[in-house]
Amino acid sequence: MCKILIVEDSMTFLDTFRQALMEKYPSMEIKEAHSGEKAFEILEDFSPDIIFMDIRLPGENGLKLTKRIKKERPEILIIILTDYDIPEYREAAFKNGANDFISKGSLHFPDIEKAIRKMKKTSD
Repeated sequence: MCKILIVEDSMTFLDTFRQALMEKYPSMEIKEAHSGEKAFEILEDFSPDIIFMDIRLPGENGLKLTKRIKKERPEILIIILTDYDIPEYREAAFKNGANDFISKGSLHFPDIEKAIRKMKKTSD
């Protein structure tokens, strides 16, 4: 069973995304955090295989949070999901340890499925 953490402050996007994941992967365990601080609280007791991370979050941004998580837990795969698909963010995401970068604006669920399959192969 795959464990997922979604770090996202938009409740509308979070609800839609969580529902889509649950429909496609009913056995997947999903936790959610609305800030970097909450994400770290969850990581104390929950070991996700994949984190879907927004860039703009209350408090610490998703890029810095990605770097902190990767430093402590490099085995966790992190996929950046953002409304801001600009080259500087892509470069910063990968520089901070993200495994993938997907724009919310062009998000198609097959892209997420492909990323999950790719990430699961990488971690096997």
